[in-house]
Amino acid sequence: MEARFWTALIASGLAAGVTSAGIYTIRRFEKWAQQNSTYFIYFAAGVLIAASFLHIIPKAFSTNPQAPGYLLGGYFAMHLFNHFITAFVCEKSPEPQYAIGLVAILGIGFYSFIDGLIYSVTFTVSVLTGVLSTLGMVLHEFPEGIITYLLLLRSGFNEQRALLLSFLVAAISTPLGMVVSYPFVSQFDQPIIGASLVLSAGALVYVGATHLLPQAERAPTKYSFIALGGGVAVAVIVTLTET
Repeated sequence: MEARFWTALIASGLAAGVTSAGIYTIRRFEKWAQQNSTYFIYFAAGVLIAASFLHIIPKAFSTNPQAPGYLLGGYFAMHLFNHFITAFVCEKSPEPQYAIGLVAILGIGFYSFIDGLIYSVTFTVSVLTGVLSTLGMVLHEFPEGIITYLLLLRSGFNEQRALLLSFLVAAISTPLGMVVSYPFVSQFDQPIIGASLVLSAGALVYVGATHLLPQAERAPTKYSFIALGGGVAVAVIVTLTET
């Protein structure tokens, strides 16, 4: 279990590093990053959705008979969180444009913290499950860093504050979520792990299908289908390596 803790910590640290690279890239190569971020989003969505349905969800279903309900709950919990932030934070803010940045901070920070929990759960189940989650999650961290930084800038934050907040919210929160949750996850029995895993899968499906794909479809690109198919193919190939 100690080895898996360090593996999960390294994976979550890698995610934080990729997010930081996205933030750095949008500052250093803003034009290139904006032009290609859609491909990262499509690829990440393909990996997340395919890995969830082909490996993570079946694994969870085999350990907990109530897993379908938890899957639905995980998906709608993410939806309700987004709805809550939009309805009660944006509408009550005296500066609606500034509130967009607040939504980015709270929403993406929550997603990133949940990412850390997902690393804890998936690496507790098996290294393969953790690797599958890492493949998709790490890829979506890059555009997440870009999007967080840009949203903060467009919401009225200055460059230094946008840089600091995007780093803390989108990058550091992932290993933090992993470290905080792992001591508890490692003590779960199989049904609880299955429930936690399928809740995580619901979150992954939400991020891929409801969060990432609609973003990408607003700016369709010539090779977007190839990028999405490439993400699916990676998840399929890695899933087939399971013995």
